[in-house]
Amino acid sequence: MPLDLSFTGRSVLLTRIGTDTISTIHALLHDGATVTVESAEPPTSVRDLADRGLIELCAEAEHTAYDVVMRGATATPPRAGIGAGEVVLVGGGPSDPGLLTLQGLDAIRAADVVVHDRLAPLAALSHARADAEIIDVGKIPRGEFTPQERINAILLEHARRGRIVVRLKGGDGFVFGRGGEEAQACRDAGIPVTVVPGISSSIAAPALAGIPVTHRDLVQGFSVVSGHVPPGDPRSTVEWGALARSGTTLVVLMGVATLAAITAELMAQGLAADTPAAVVADAGMASMRTVRATLDTIAETAAHERIGAPAVAVIGAVAALDVLA
Repeated sequence: MPLDLSFTGRSVLLTRIGTDTISTIHALLHDGATVTVESAEPPTSVRDLADRGLIELCAEAEHTAYDVVMRGATATPPRAGIGAGEVVLVGGGPSDPGLLTLQGLDAIRAADVVVHDRLAPLAALSHARADAEIIDVGKIPRGEFTPQERINAILLEHARRGRIVVRLKGGDGFVFGRGGEEAQACRDAGIPVTVVPGISSSIAAPALAGIPVTHRDLVQGFSVVSGHVPPGDPRSTVEWGALARSGTTLVVLMGVATLAAITAELMAQGLAADTPAAVVADAGMASMRTVRATLDTIAETAAHERIGAPAVAVIGAVAALDVLA
């Protein structure tokens, strides 16, 4: 059984013997759990573990005395108000559910509550339990949004009721996804938190478009920056001049609205106007599109093609490549 959540220090009761019981026990023990098996006649392999002092056997157990109760390969959802819940921060990768990690998928299946963004692989929600609560906290660029403080509060409210709460995001939650803020909020509140990394759109979007962000013959590194605020904005901390001189591929997230200002600043800082550039929109979706041009024309080209968010801009020699063509 895949274990997507940390069971370290938890008491786990297995109440049904099955063909996967022994592998489940070993996985739980490896993860640091204290394991009890409820069975009047356990198989030899299970009794052997008990005889070695690795697990406990019990003919009849009081289920509420354990942190987690498992029947076969399925964990019983924790009762509200019994024990501490937890938050699992799942990076869902680009919108294609096939690019969600196995650990992320298992977390969704185990969740009592799923709090999701608009760019998460929402098709994967079909794997959530029928009784799971699904909460949409998506943020529309320059439109409706749920404040981050409210999102943090939602995670804590449900976890405090003893629930397994999955925070499902697109890409990787620790790459411009505020996952770090959510993890800190949970830790400050004493709520256990687990991080399941996802494939960042900074590498996934170019890859799906046939653009490698590095290439042995062309470039030895790449830089990822937010384009949420343009160069010259008092809120911007990006050294665009250093990026223009870095010799690395430049990947810009959240930069559709500011692309013209960004490209103008890069050229003003010395990056050649004929540097290849591309914009990949809706990566991982059926509506995915890629436009290519040069640094001095990419913003105009993207606007002409009505490219909108979510989109990832790639600037550098590799942007001229399409290794999938």
